[in-house]
Amino acid sequence: MTEDMTEDVTGSVPIEPKLDPQARALLERFAASPAVDLATLSAAEARRSYREGRLALAPPPLAIGETRDFSIPGAAGDVKARLYRPLGEKPGEILSAVVYFHGGGWVCGDLDTHDSVCRGIAVYGGCAVIAIDYRMGPEHKFPAAVEDAIAAVKWVSANAGALRIDASQLAVAGESAGGNLAAVAAIALRESGPAIAMQVLVYPVVDQAADTGSLDRFAKGYSLTRDLLRWYQRQYLRGEGDRADWRASPLLARDHSRLPHAYILTAGFDPLLDEGQAYSDRLTHAGVSVVYECFEGMIHGFLPMGGALAAARHAHYRIGQMLRTRFGTLPSLRP
Repeated sequence: MTEDMTEDVTGSVPIEPKLDPQARALLERFAASPAVDLATLSAAEARRSYREGRLALAPPPLAIGETRDFSIPGAAGDVKARLYRPLGEKPGEILSAVVYFHGGGWVCGDLDTHDSVCRGIAVYGGCAVIAIDYRMGPEHKFPAAVEDAIAAVKWVSANAGALRIDASQLAVAGESAGGNLAAVAAIALRESGPAIAMQVLVYPVVDQAADTGSLDRFAKGYSLTRDLLRWYQRQYLRGEGDRADWRASPLLARDHSRLPHAYILTAGFDPLLDEGQAYSDRLTHAGVSVVYECFEGMIHGFLPMGGALAAARHAHYRIGQMLRTRFGTLPSLRP
């Protein structure tokens, strides 16, 4: 019986998931470090701390065919972006593409903190990735990040020719706060377009007012704490009323039908676990095709931590595999 099973073969005896040994060691490192009260930090200090931590835990960079930094027109000015293309392209090849939104609580994170994730998706997905450095709080409150996310997807689709991508094979993806933006963009563009073929949501925030069992179980000691989550929300949202806006809480949207196929990935020791499961259930009940997968032994934020957590690289592979399956680009098994 494997560690990630939640019940025995009879389906009657629940078995508690086990924290991954590498995740446990990382949490012990965090606990041994000097405690930082984010309430006393400025946004700039929080960003610096987040950036240093993520870069220290990043794996060696995967080889890539092309990376290029550029700017795109956002809702209120230029937005930084980075294009990734995998090795082994044929001359003039048109690729499927992913618009990627980084995590960091709508306050922290940038193109560098999630570089390993975008490289992994490009390599294992055989696709182009366009990472978006959207506006963040507290300088730019909700819905600034949402507006930039939607504008970015529209721009990428409209410039598919110049980017050498297939606009009919366009996905949105992100983790945590970025997963929130990807989910919101999928809903917002459902009627007006451009058409989105797939959404990849990694432990997404989908309900800003959530008070779930997983939030209680993992309120402290598992990387993302309840207090840290609330701190991020205070920097991002304009006030309590924004929690009920579906653009902040996509779980609260009135209609989840006719949305793109979804791959939803959660972590078993994450305060956001129940939110991810709830969103998967909501999409499924609305008739949306969903693949849901929980990395049972993992903690919140593990995706860019491949230098310390082997599961991160496996998650990159799984995302790539799901994209290849969706877009029909899995390598042939025939000789």
